[in-house]
Amino acid sequence: MLLRQLEYLAALSREQHFARAAAVCHVTQPALSAGIRRLEQELHVQIVRRGQRFEGFTPEGEEVLRWGRRMLAEREALDQTLSSMREGLVGTLRIGAIPTVLPISSLLTTPLRRQHPGVQFVLESMTSREITMRLNDFDIDVGMTYVDGEPLGRVRVVPLYEERYLFLTPSDGPFGDRTSLTWAEAAGTPLVQLTSDMQNRRIVDELLAETGVDSDVAVATDTVAAIYAHVTVMGLSSVVPHTWLPNFGVPDRTRVVRLPRPRRAYRIGLVLAGHGPESMLARALVDTARSVDIDDEVDQLMAGLWRAAAPSSMEPDSR
Repeated sequence: MLLRQLEYLAALSREQHFARAAAVCHVTQPALSAGIRRLEQELHVQIVRRGQRFEGFTPEGEEVLRWGRRMLAEREALDQTLSSMREGLVGTLRIGAIPTVLPISSLLTTPLRRQHPGVQFVLESMTSREITMRLNDFDIDVGMTYVDGEPLGRVRVVPLYEERYLFLTPSDGPFGDRTSLTWAEAAGTPLVQLTSDMQNRRIVDELLAETGVDSDVAVATDTVAAIYAHVTVMGLSSVVPHTWLPNFGVPDRTRVVRLPRPRRAYRIGLVLAGHGPESMLARALVDTARSVDIDDEVDQLMAGLWRAAAPSSMEPDSR
């Protein structure tokens, strides 16, 4: 069994198409198909359901794919270990992060890169459910997501910070002169929020529903930029996580108003696969996370923003 053949299977699983999988592996489609057939002959099982196009894997093929992903991850972990022994920590760390965490991911990647200049990063926006799935498939090394609430499966958790919530609203709107707001008042305002496949949206919906007031989400989007645009242009408001402010600030003609802290804490953390090999790069990110107080870092960044954007009567701390 060649690792190259397992790479063909992993690529075919991701791309769901023979030609695209061959292109990713930098081989011809006949070469990829022949490699998979040789693997089937060696293992004496049919791995791929074949028709005029790719139709999925057989049950035996799914099992081969599961073991193959683990073997490829083991090989990658070995490469990283040997490389670090030769020349220090190098390689690409694949991170999946929910959109609400992306703005502060640099608080971890920056010190890690400073300590290990040979490390590169691929940082992708994903839903919390997608992060769990791709961790189990060894498609990413680490996730950044909510660590309590919805089931995460077999993962190892490294808590980072507790998410807090603020109300972004037009400065000439009904709450433009307020310094604080109730959740019921927020629920009764036309909103722009993340789409419902995002866990942040489900959390905000739950907090708004607890008030007994029907919320009015006029626009749902999967990007931070679109949320900010609809607050400034359409005059909508939005419940946003506090970690957005240090990077995105408060747009012109808008205000940030404090919301009460929820009774239940919603924590963000690193999640790593609870089985299989742990890459040295993921281990280095965990070490970095344990040396960085993200809550304190964000609060320091926000203190300056409050002083610049909020009236003098507003306290710097948004807790």
